[in-house]
Amino acid sequence: MGERSKAKVIPSAEGLAAAAQGAAKKGPPPVHLWNPPFCGDLDMRIAADGTWFYLGTPIGRKPLVKLFSSILKREGDSYFLVTPVEKVGITVDDAPFVAVDFEVTGSGPEQNLRFVTHVEDQVTAGPEYPLRVERAADGTPRPYVLIRRNLEALIDRKSFYRLVDLGTVAPGADGTPWFGLWSGGQFFPVIPKDELT
Repeated sequence: MGERSKAKVIPSAEGLAAAAQGAAKKGPPPVHLWNPPFCGDLDMRIAADGTWFYLGTPIGRKPLVKLFSSILKREGDSYFLVTPVEKVGITVDDAPFVAVDFEVTGSGPEQNLRFVTHVEDQVTAGPEYPLRVERAADGTPRPYVLIRRNLEALIDRKSFYRLVDLGTVAPGADGTPWFGLWSGGQFFPVIPKDELT
């Protein structure tokens, strides 16, 4: 007698939340060590403004969003929620996090920029947590900071305007002058000086 094929069962958001809660009791979940089998895609989406949706409805409970964000993993351009035994795909419109504020200490090359995200992750930009700025098709700057592993936060507009006020001109990697930001002992180029208006 042949084996009956089993239909793939996609875990529910509630089941993933329970597993994440159990893992979080021992500290931050070590998602980088977990490689469970792929169970399918979950109807969950992170909008560009950082809002999490499940089945088309915003998840209004911040503790639940924080819990889900703690088991988020990126592989290539794909995002997953993972537990030790399950892995489900989710949709991320831009970056999975939004940096909603920052504090600055020091100045010039001794300056440090400490960012906080909408789910309360905090990092100081530097070699381990670099800043980068992309340009949208219309030329609008899209600034990001690395939050953990290969997961970034889009820096919100009000914070980016404050960052621009802290910018300075320094040589880029190619030796030409760039307008950019210092943090964690590293200079992060934003735009070539000769493109400033």
